Amino acid sequence: MQYKILGEPMPVVVCDLSSGESMITEKGSMVWMSPNMKMETSAGGLGKAFGRMFSGEAMFQNIYTAQGGTGMIAFASSFPGSIRAVQITPDRPVVVQKSGFLASEQGVELSVFFQKKAGAGFFGGEGFIMQKLSGNGMAFLEIDGYAVEYDLGPGQQMVIDTGNLAMMDATCSIDIQSVKGIKNALFGGEGLFNTIVTGPGKIVLQTMPISSVASSLSPFIPTGS
Repeated sequence: MQYKILGEPMPVVVCDLSSGESMITEKGSMVWMSPNMKMETSAGGLGKAFGRMFSGEAMFQNIYTAQGGTGMIAFASSFPGSIRAVQITPDRPVVVQKSGFLASEQGVELSVFFQKKAGAGFFGGEGFIMQKLSGNGMAFLEIDGYAVEYDLGPGQQMVIDTGNLAMMDATCSIDIQSVKGIKNALFGGEGLFNTIVTGPGKIVLQTMPISSVASSLSPFIPTGS
């Protein structure tokens, strides 16, 4: 499979497949393809289907396979930002934000990822339920806004506003921390909790999570009478 990413800030990834190669996606992100791409819909097992639904994705996967020769298929981002290509290997699974998965080669497996610490689960907001990508193959992720990468050493931490964590290596751990000070928590405008990621591993942060955009626009959207 060969690919190219075009058109930021409304990007699309165009994939060229050899005969018999397949791509998977879960939320109708296919925007164009050559006529010899065959689509099949699969749940991939009931347990996996419910796990994907719980992590914010669709229960079913669309599998596109090139037949009778080389094929082409394109997947577009649903929000202004960027598309990141990530090579998934058995020794390097990654964890991504809910709804961050765009498409991948068929060897990549998706599962729900729960935080190990109860605090992150109850108060982590967008950081609570994430997706784990494992297996072997190239995966394409949606990043809301601009992507910034950091490599954290063992024990090194980063404090992140809820929703701005787009991806982390599975070697990282995640927890939550309450904002210190009553006035800071109530009037600081940053919410009550922050996400803390501890290395070792790479993290990718996004500058414009769609949840923040929705909150900013909601006061200007008229409600029905």
